[in-house]
Amino acid sequence: MSNERHPDIEVYVKNSSARALINWLSEISDSVSEVRSRGASHELSCSLNGVTIPVLIEERVVGKPWLSIWFNSSQTPWQIDLECAKAITEALDVQTRCIVDGWNEGDEPDEWWRVTAEGAEKIIWKTE
Repeated sequence: MSNERHPDIEVYVKNSSARALINWLSEISDSVSEVRSRGASHELSCSLNGVTIPVLIEERVVGKPWLSIWFNSSQTPWQIDLECAKAITEALDVQTRCIVDGWNEGDEPDEWWRVTAEGAEKIIWKTE
């Protein structure tokens, strides 16, 4: 696994809600404002450590129990997706998943981290 900063951060969250994620964002951010909400898609503007970051929360992305949260910036408080996944798991007591590493040619596209209160483990996540 590389510790090189990811260009953006995306984490999948199981059995949670957009509201819970927005509340968590409010706790860790200088400010959070809603840009647009349409159905299951929520666009936010979030100020983290003085940096304004576009955030997108999508509900029901991989079947009903999964949401995704995407920070469209390389200037997040987390170097890699796994750090953010651990923070969400700890704060919300939920299972999270994220890619094992940044996408590189030849990587296993189904290799993910599954993060629970017990820790992180690599899994193969096949979505059919």
